[in-house]
Amino acid sequence: MADQSGLRIHITGVVQGVGFRPFVYGLASRFDLKGWVRNTSAGVDIEVDGDADVLDAFARALQDEAPPLSRIDDFSATPVDFTGFRSFDIVHSEAVEGAFQPISPDVSICEDCLRELFDPANHRYRYPFINCTNCGPRFTIIKDIPYDRPKTTMAGFPLCDTCAAEYQNPLDRRFHAQPVACADCGPQVWLEVEGKRKEERDDAILATQSLLKEGKILAIKGLGGFHLACDATNVTAVSELRKRKLRRDKPFALMMPDLATVEQHCYVSDAEKAELESIARPIVLLKRKPNSTIAEEVAPGQNHIGVMLPYTPLHYLLFAEKLVSERSRSDSEGVVEERLLQNRPSTTGFTSVQPSAQELSWVLPPLVMTSGNLSEEPIAFTNEDARKRLSLLADAFLMHDRDIHVRCDDSVARVVEEKIYPIRRSRGYAPFPVKLPWKVPPLLATGAELKNTFCLTNENYAFMSHHIGDLENFETLQSFEQGIEHFEKLFRVQPEAIAYDLHPNYLATRYALARAEQDNLPTIGVQHHHAHIASVMAEHGMDGSEKVIGVAFDGTGYGEDGNIWGGEFLIADYAGYERAAHLPYFPLAGGDAATKRPSRIALGLLWQLGLDWDEYLPPAQNLCSEERMALRVQLERKLNTPLTSSMGRLFDGVAALVGGRQAVNYE
Repeated sequence: MADQSGLRIHITGVVQGVGFRPFVYGLASRFDLKGWVRNTSAGVDIEVDGDADVLDAFARALQDEAPPLSRIDDFSATPVDFTGFRSFDIVHSEAVEGAFQPISPDVSICEDCLRELFDPANHRYRYPFINCTNCGPRFTIIKDIPYDRPKTTMAGFPLCDTCAAEYQNPLDRRFHAQPVACADCGPQVWLEVEGKRKEERDDAILATQSLLKEGKILAIKGLGGFHLACDATNVTAVSELRKRKLRRDKPFALMMPDLATVEQHCYVSDAEKAELESIARPIVLLKRKPNSTIAEEVAPGQNHIGVMLPYTPLHYLLFAEKLVSERSRSDSEGVVEERLLQNRPSTTGFTSVQPSAQELSWVLPPLVMTSGNLSEEPIAFTNEDARKRLSLLADAFLMHDRDIHVRCDDSVARVVEEKIYPIRRSRGYAPFPVKLPWKVPPLLATGAELKNTFCLTNENYAFMSHHIGDLENFETLQSFEQGIEHFEKLFRVQPEAIAYDLHPNYLATRYALARAEQDNLPTIGVQHHHAHIASVMAEHGMDGSEKVIGVAFDGTGYGEDGNIWGGEFLIADYAGYERAAHLPYFPLAGGDAATKRPSRIALGLLWQLGLDWDEYLPPAQNLCSEERMALRVQLERKLNTPLTSSMGRLFDGVAALVGGRQAVNYE
C-alpha cells in the first residue's frame, strides 16, 4: 500500500457563490479521497487524506479545473498527519474574526438555466428568478460574508422541498446556490399601476409586454435597480421619456433580445460580439447602421448607440413569445420523466434538450433600458424609493419582492482596435478587486466628483466600488456613503488613512476630511492626474521600483498651483511625481460654466492667441454682441477666469471653432 498522508489546503479569491464546494466534493469523489471542505470568511479550507501521489494530483486539479466563475488568488497546501477520515463532507461555514474575501459580481443567466426557463416540462418553466451556482445575483444581494443564504436578501424565502433537495445535493449545480428558488417558494413579480396591483406572476410579464407595445413607459426592477423602458423604435415614446426624465440629448441605453437583432441595427465586430455575450453583459457602444429603425431620439446627433443583451431571466421573458400553455406542464408527464432522466445532476451541470436563446421567438422590438432615475440622481433600487421617485416618469411598474441590498448600474464598454476599454465599471465587474503587487495598509480613497467610484484596500487587494455617479446632489452623496459603509463591512476594512482629491470643493473631498477628523485618521491629498497614472501602473502590476513617463489627458483636475490641469506629462512613481511638461495654460471664462458653453472656451482660446473674433466664426455667432462684450471684459480683467491646461477643454474649444456644438447639456 502507498504511503498514507494528509493535506490541508487554504484557497483565497472568488471561491464562494461560484460552485466551488460542490466542485471540490466531486473532485474528491473522483480521486476517492476522504476529508472535508468548508467556507470561511477568509476563503475555502480543505483537509483530505489518502495516497501521497493522489493528493498531489488532487491539488493540481483544484487549480486547473476550477469552476468558470471562480478566481483563485492564493493557494497553499500543507502536509499534515494522516487522519483516517471515513467520508468526504461539506461542513458548515465558519466566520473568522477580521477575515475577508473577494465577492463575485452579478452575472448573466447561464445557458442551462435559460434552456430550463423555456422548457414547459421543467419545474422552473417561465420562473423569472431561475438561477444556479453558475449565474444570477451575487454582489447586489449579499449583506455579509461568509456568503450563505441567511446573509443575503433571500433569507426571507424558505426553500420548498424540491429546492431544498437541490440546495443540499453536492452533485447538483444548485448546491448552496444562495438565491435558488422556484415559483412555489421564491420571489414573485407583479404589475403595479397607480399604486395598485393589476396583474401577478406570469400575467404581469405578459401585461408588461402589451403596455410596451402600446408605447407606454415602464419602470422595471432588475438586478441592481430599476430601469425605465420603452419601445426604442417608437419616436413618441422615446421623446416622452426624454421629457419626463429631463434628459435633453444624452443617449439612452438599449436592450436587444439577441445578437441577430443587434446585427440588424449595428455593425458588430468579433470582439464586440464576445463582449456583448460575456457573462458581465455590459452596454457596448456600437456603430449604428444607416437603415436601423431605432428612433434617432435614442441618441441625438450620434452615430453610435449603447446596446446590451438580456442578462436576467426576467429580461428574456419580457422579449419572448409565450408559445406553450401552462397545461403542457401537467399534460406531458412522460416528457417530464424523460427530460428528468436526461437532466441528471452532474459536476458539470445539466444537459438540456430545449432550444438555445437564439431559437426563441421575440415579440418586442429593441427597448430603451435606461437607469431608473431623474437626470443626475442615483438609480432607484427599492420598491418604495421607485414609487416615490419614478411615479411621474413611468406609466406602470413591473415590481418584484427580491430585495436589492446594493444599487448597481449597468457597465459600459467600448471596443477599439479589437481591444476592450471599460467606460463605466459596475454590474458584472464590481466588486472584483485589482490584485496589487504588494500588501498595503487598509486605506479608503474617496475618488473625484464626476463618475465617482471609491476604493478600499485590504492586504494586496484594491476593491473598486461600483459606479456611484456624479457627486452633485445629496441623494448621490448618500449612495456614496452607503456604499463605503457596505464595502467596509463586507471586506473587513477599518481605514488607517483616507486619500482624497486635492479639489477643495468636491463632495468626496469634504466627506474624506470630515470623516478623518471624526475618526482621528491621517489624510493623504492626491493630485488628480498623478492618481490616473498610478492607477494605470497598478493595472499593469508595476511595483513602483522604477519611475514612468505618465501622460494624462483629461477634462478637469485640480493642480497644485491652483489651476485646472488636464494635459499633463508627469515623471512619476507611486510615491510622487514631477510635472515635466503640460499644455500651455488658457483661460476658462466662467470656470465650470464654460464647460457647458464651448463657444466661450473657443473665443477664450482666440483671445489668448491674440486673434480677432470674426463674426462668421460659429462660436461668435452663438453669442450675441452683448455676451461677446461681457466675455471680453471678463477675459481682460481676469474675472472668474481660472487657467487650464486641460486637453478636454482644448477639444471642446476646437470643436466649437470648427462648427460643432456651441452648448452642451451632458458630458
